[in-house]
Amino acid sequence: MGRPSASGRGPGASRRVLITGAGGGIGRALAGAFAHGGWEVVLTDVDESALEAARDALAADGAACHAFPLDVTDPESIFAARAAVHERVGRIGALVNNAGTVHGGPFLDVPLELHRRVYRINVEGTVAVTHAFLPEILDAREGCLVFIASASGFIGLPNGSTYASSKWATIGFAESIRAELRHQGHCHVHVTTVCPSYVDTGLFAGVSPPRSTKLLDPAELAAEILEAVVKKKVWLLTPATVKLTPLLRSLLPTRISDRVATALGVDRSMDHWAGHPRVEPGREG
Repeated sequence: MGRPSASGRGPGASRRVLITGAGGGIGRALAGAFAHGGWEVVLTDVDESALEAARDALAADGAACHAFPLDVTDPESIFAARAAVHERVGRIGALVNNAGTVHGGPFLDVPLELHRRVYRINVEGTVAVTHAFLPEILDAREGCLVFIASASGFIGLPNGSTYASSKWATIGFAESIRAELRHQGHCHVHVTTVCPSYVDTGLFAGVSPPRSTKLLDPAELAAEILEAVVKKKVWLLTPATVKLTPLLRSLLPTRISDRVATALGVDRSMDHWAGHPRVEPGREG
């Protein structure tokens, strides 16, 4: 599904970005933002029909884009996708770990397998894809890693326990990789961690955003993420109220921060989560 392109290292690879979960939602919006910003975009997703539709839409606008099936929970699928990308397109210089999912509801009401699936996609998938593609990012003249985490990675989230904790893990992994690369002297590779509030993609249908916030528009968020990458920002916390969350959690006594979360409606935000009408593996959407 990819077109032949110049392979190898250097500036070309540095402007070639691979996005997981790019068939819809945030991933598809990111593909559009990067493509319109002049990047060569490699879209991946487990849903091949959605993947092809996203690729065709970008190609119709004249974007340099390619599409490859990839299931982040399957190491063989990751290796096969990497080999196909190398053969048909070339090495990448930037990776956006976007693929993810959520299964909301009271912890005991959600089947254990669905909780485990959240971790397989959101945590293990992120680790596996990063492990597969990091060597070539290190070889690029300028490299970039982007991790799509969540504002819930800083707080507890009733009725979204495994989703929130998976995003805590994502933040910890991203920060550890960033510190390790700095420690190893790979100053040419930049790491950006993105922590948005709820995004209007369907994945969080039925949620009630905390007071003073609204559901974020995927295209607007994608534009913010691209700007953060270009400016080499370490963090993107959006909207503005999210920036206060880590600070308040660290400064306020737990009983006070709990009351603040309740007053803002965070505790009730997932009470009426509906999510997608069907299970969509491997894509945050």
